[in-house]
Amino acid sequence: MRIRPVVVFVVAGLVVAGCGGGSGETAPSVPPLVSVSTTPTETPSESPSESPGVPPTAKVADTLCVRMDQSLVQATLAVPAVRIQLEGVPAEIGMPSYDICQLGLSTNPDGPALRLGVSVLPATRTELTAAQKAYAATKGEPARAIAVGQGGFGTSKFAVFLLGTHLYKVEGPAATPTKYVVLAQEAARQAAGLPEAAPMISRPECDRGTNAAAKVMGSVATARRDSATPAGDIVCGWITATSVLYTTARRVPDAEAAMASVRKAPTSQSVPLGDEGYVDTATGRGTIRVGTGKIADLVPLPGNTVKTDDMVTFALAVSPLYTR
Repeated sequence: MRIRPVVVFVVAGLVVAGCGGGSGETAPSVPPLVSVSTTPTETPSESPSESPGVPPTAKVADTLCVRMDQSLVQATLAVPAVRIQLEGVPAEIGMPSYDICQLGLSTNPDGPALRLGVSVLPATRTELTAAQKAYAATKGEPARAIAVGQGGFGTSKFAVFLLGTHLYKVEGPAATPTKYVVLAQEAARQAAGLPEAAPMISRPECDRGTNAAAKVMGSVATARRDSATPAGDIVCGWITATSVLYTTARRVPDAEAAMASVRKAPTSQSVPLGDEGYVDTATGRGTIRVGTGKIADLVPLPGNTVKTDDMVTFALAVSPLYTR
């Protein structure tokens, strides 16, 4: 439930949907390895030393972005600059979910970026295999095995690998698979001793959905990743080792037109929420239109075992976050 100037984007935590990487669906608009906005609520720890491009008074978290060799990143990707982003970067909420930090790759704040992720929950080869299968199901660029850490996979835009008890992800602009192996190797060199992120990074607004979320997921969340989108909409994320449930909102030019495919789907069950609301009986996904410019998404992963009634109850609990 992803991550993303000589400025670098640093975050200890969050995070939704993303990269073309190792998950089936993640983050707000939920492409593979994409992120869902989740801005940490806790104060990041101070890094051992200041990084290039960071003001002397700035305090940054000790993340892969701070540790990465910026000269190596710049040379590998042939970019004009590498900078640490000091603002919080959303977590990628999905399966798996990643805490993300980000390196800007130009002097333009809105330019391309390199996203570095560490899985929110511990991982083994089982999770690595599941991530690779989920990516393969997207039918994107074929991934190939990489010899980084305890093994992984990658393409010309990302690399995912297992090291110790976590999955790591490196994702950015199109380059070559070999270049992403180089970047993954650097991330692996720098990963030792990284501080563990807090399991619960939450916002009180999201607590209204916690009990209903546990029923949808079949168990209480072992991790939370809540935040807000750039437009100020709340993002709520509940995570366990086997399931994820998150909510977010997107601003669109014509929400009524954007709802057409949802409205016409034979598996859409209408719910009295917002100006127009549905729960998909096949995927469990909830979609609520608010006015003409906003759509709220309520996404369970995997969704094929979710009971529709449980998802409707959850939607009733959290819809006021988006419809008021």
